[in-house]
Amino acid sequence: MIKPTPIATDKDSGRALQSALRTVGTEKAGLTALEAALKTDLAEPFEKAVAEIGNAKGRVIVTGMGKSGHVGQKLAATFASTGTPAFFVHPSEANHGDLGMITAEDIVIALSWSGETAELRGVIDYTRRFSIPLIGITANRESALGQAADGLLVLPRADEACPHGLAPTTSTMMQLALGDALAIALLESRGFTAHDFKTIHPGGQLGANLKYVGDVMHKGGRVPLAPSTVSVADALVIMTEKSLGCIGLTDTAGRLHGIITDGDLRRHMRPDLLTLKALDIMTENPRTISPDMLVSEAIARMNGKITALFVVEDNKPVGIVHIHDLLRIGVV
Repeated sequence: MIKPTPIATDKDSGRALQSALRTVGTEKAGLTALEAALKTDLAEPFEKAVAEIGNAKGRVIVTGMGKSGHVGQKLAATFASTGTPAFFVHPSEANHGDLGMITAEDIVIALSWSGETAELRGVIDYTRRFSIPLIGITANRESALGQAADGLLVLPRADEACPHGLAPTTSTMMQLALGDALAIALLESRGFTAHDFKTIHPGGQLGANLKYVGDVMHKGGRVPLAPSTVSVADALVIMTEKSLGCIGLTDTAGRLHGIITDGDLRRHMRPDLLTLKALDIMTENPRTISPDMLVSEAIARMNGKITALFVVEDNKPVGIVHIHDLLRIGVV
């Protein structure tokens, strides 16, 4: 058993940081090489791979062994979450029955830096036997995977960040980046929208961001509204009752005319303030949002300075969304 080496002491201060910078620099060089390859030798194979995956009638089956397998699991999840049905099949399990999970309408993406991973042989042979499209992601064009694949994405050679050149580091970073590039290209080609994203991401902060404003807004009697001709005193009573820090003021047609906030009251503080008309101190044309917008857009429009937005349809207020509502559902 390998015994762990003690962590460096104070006299080695800075060595860990220098190591980190070398690692990041080496992996950055790998990504730069990948970017250059996508502009040259990889350009046409990448375009063909996107088209072939997009035209597949079945699912994307991602497979790989070891660290490539871990990358493959992440890529399968990314494909699935961005509108391309996909799942990961472990090559060892495939050789013991899981090949039955792969159908003739599927397409297989196999990851192997060397292209000679023995455990992949069963999956490769299975795709050849049943004419299932196989896309290989490898750094070795002449490898078993490279020779068998219908579509081949050859990664440029790059140094591993590991000082011994052994632990997969730069290589897995490049595999991951290329896989993400495939997923995003497919997302864009399918016209996959934020609304589509909402359907398959209902949970967590991401799911909360993908809720509609209409789902979280206050409506009906909870909305602080009054005609713009009311007195500031009456407006203040309604603001206090609704406890949302503002009031919306409407014109004779029921359209949102302006808004008064707690800040407006402080800025206009004077002895006769309560005797004025609301329209005398209101802010006209306030920032608004529609009920079919995502709450992430509400956050963007608040921009850290506004605490509430009136929700309007045809410029008529139908609700209000407050920053506290967004905090409550975990958006911010």
